[in-house]
Amino acid sequence: MTDTLAGALKTRSNDHSHLTGAFHGRIGLGWHQPTPAVAAQGRPLSVVLPALNTAYALPAVLDALAAQRTAGPVEVIVVDDASTDATFEIARRHPAVTTAVRLAARSGSAAARNAGARLAQAENLLFVDADMVLPTHVLADFAARACPETVLTGFRHNLPYQSGPGGLVLPDSPPQLAADHRVTWTPPVNTRLLYSGITLTEPLDGRPLDATDDFQNLGHGRFYYDWDLPRMAVTALLGVPRERLVDVGGFDAAFGQIGWGMEDTHLGAALIAARCLVIPLRQAVGYHLDPPDAAAQWQTKAAAWPATLAHYRALLAQPAPTGRGRDFATATDKLVTDAEVITS
Repeated sequence: MTDTLAGALKTRSNDHSHLTGAFHGRIGLGWHQPTPAVAAQGRPLSVVLPALNTAYALPAVLDALAAQRTAGPVEVIVVDDASTDATFEIARRHPAVTTAVRLAARSGSAAARNAGARLAQAENLLFVDADMVLPTHVLADFAARACPETVLTGFRHNLPYQSGPGGLVLPDSPPQLAADHRVTWTPPVNTRLLYSGITLTEPLDGRPLDATDDFQNLGHGRFYYDWDLPRMAVTALLGVPRERLVDVGGFDAAFGQIGWGMEDTHLGAALIAARCLVIPLRQAVGYHLDPPDAAAQWQTKAAAWPATLAHYRALLAQPAPTGRGRDFATATDKLVTDAEVITS
């Protein structure tokens, strides 16, 4: 039925060729080329990082943001979700950070992102995980291409935690696009895939990004095996128009109360229903740093996955969210009022 979020997704195309083509005509730069700083001039960007016990990675993440080569105005908002380590102290003292927020109580990453979006001044938001180290061109990549109808997604190269005498150890080589599961994907055989529910009986060398023509073939609710268009919106590195995000009510904070995951997929679905197009930036790839206790954290996350997926399925059966700006303001104002906020 078209009056549900799932139904609305089936009516939406993801043909973004007119936008990528217009960008090339206006800038003279390929959509997937690293962006010179000057191309972002006059295009403000608010970078929002939700952070929970990320002291092991946050200095490197913020150093990388400080080193960005962009001519556009940038504010960096770090929202600490009541960490028990030095996350907030690192954020409040780092020169790259415009606003450091410490929530009064653990609220989940969805609520933390909403609080950051409420404080943001720019029309375009870039959500970055607090364990994502970005190459120097990435902020310019997003700022130069952002517009009111785009959801821009970057990619992540997961990196095992490694420390040395000087602290966190990072590779000298740049992160690789192929390391992201949306680019190179090898699903299990004879196992029910959790998202789509299908079972593959033969090995698959999956290439979601290439096979879907930069996600364009995922329009109208179509799948590439276990991948659909909302799943491509991953908040490790995701650019969204602030006005559209507010209108759909932001991230559904209930996901953070249930467990881990799916709040970004639901936001992607809501924005697609609101006529946004999901467009990848192949050049925007960051190192996603695993925590020291990665194995234990993944066990906890995996245990919560069925419940968050069930909540997402329930939301798909409800009407597509719209006109929720007042509710968004009420919920986030409460979070921000109770929080400690330090502005540089």
